[in-house]
Amino acid sequence: MNVKQFIKKHRDDWKQLEQLVTMMHKRKKEVAGSTIDQFYRLYQKAAQNLSYSQTYFPKEEVTFYLNGLVSKSHNVLYKDQMSSMHQVRHFFSTTFIRLLWEQWKFVVAALVLFTIGAAGSYLSVLQDPQNMYSILPPEIAYGVDPDSLGDDNGYWDSSVMSASIMTNNIQVAILAFAGGVTFGLLTVYILIYNGIIIGALAALFWTHGKTYEFWAYIVPHGMIELTAIFIAGGAGLLMGYKLFVPGDYSRGYQLKVNAKRSVQLLLGTVPLFVIAGIIEGFITPAPIPLEAKYFVAFVTVIGLILYIIIGKRLFLRESGRLEQIRAGA
Repeated sequence: MNVKQFIKKHRDDWKQLEQLVTMMHKRKKEVAGSTIDQFYRLYQKAAQNLSYSQTYFPKEEVTFYLNGLVSKSHNVLYKDQMSSMHQVRHFFSTTFIRLLWEQWKFVVAALVLFTIGAAGSYLSVLQDPQNMYSILPPEIAYGVDPDSLGDDNGYWDSSVMSASIMTNNIQVAILAFAGGVTFGLLTVYILIYNGIIIGALAALFWTHGKTYEFWAYIVPHGMIELTAIFIAGGAGLLMGYKLFVPGDYSRGYQLKVNAKRSVQLLLGTVPLFVIAGIIEGFITPAPIPLEAKYFVAFVTVIGLILYIIIGKRLFLRESGRLEQIRAGA
């Protein structure tokens, strides 16, 4: 049986189980015994379908779909309703990391697009620094003085520059996500264009011999901020790709399913922007040694790595428990 035959054979049961999950979430106490029996039967079949799909179609979209459906059904059947705080903790500690791990290719694609734009503008401004004025927005191009960066007179200039970049990056993250509905074309443009801005700035400071100082004012908050942008961009690319290549499902269905995933990925970046904002407000403009700023950047990178590693272990542990239940089903 190929994947198309598999989907066609079981799709009606999955849709029916989805409807029952929604019904039992909203009116659990009013559900009749016969409905619960039907729900349990469909849940068992979906669990068996998931095991089959994981074996024969591990990389197909249907496997991710069934994993989500079985997980939601399991929560309805075996767990009490989580408290709001518990739901928030579970989302950021497990669900967000699982989604990030499943869609990491799109996040990497966002990074690559950003890098392409940055490399192109970097080389362009190195060749002719005047190109900066045709590349950068006027408020940045005319508001940056590389020779004063790090001096007492340039303190506020550097702070304004960092604030402009942060505001721009938050807008970029939202637009990069929303651009998914344009089949990802707007997302691609936004990622490349904003890579162009960072590349042009980096080249400008290089030509003035201020590269070390420039990155000291960027990386403390920029490591987290750019990570959040790449995740948001990856969410937009995911949605755009599924609309462009819907596979065995309709584009309407792909939009419904993957828009939800993409929104969850975007929501997961909110704490990253908050942390980046705190660092930018207290560390980036602080009159401390540049080495200390680089140390903060190093700590943020280590923190991100640990967060992903711990989150992966948590969702693997949860997946292991679900697998045991499926085996019993």
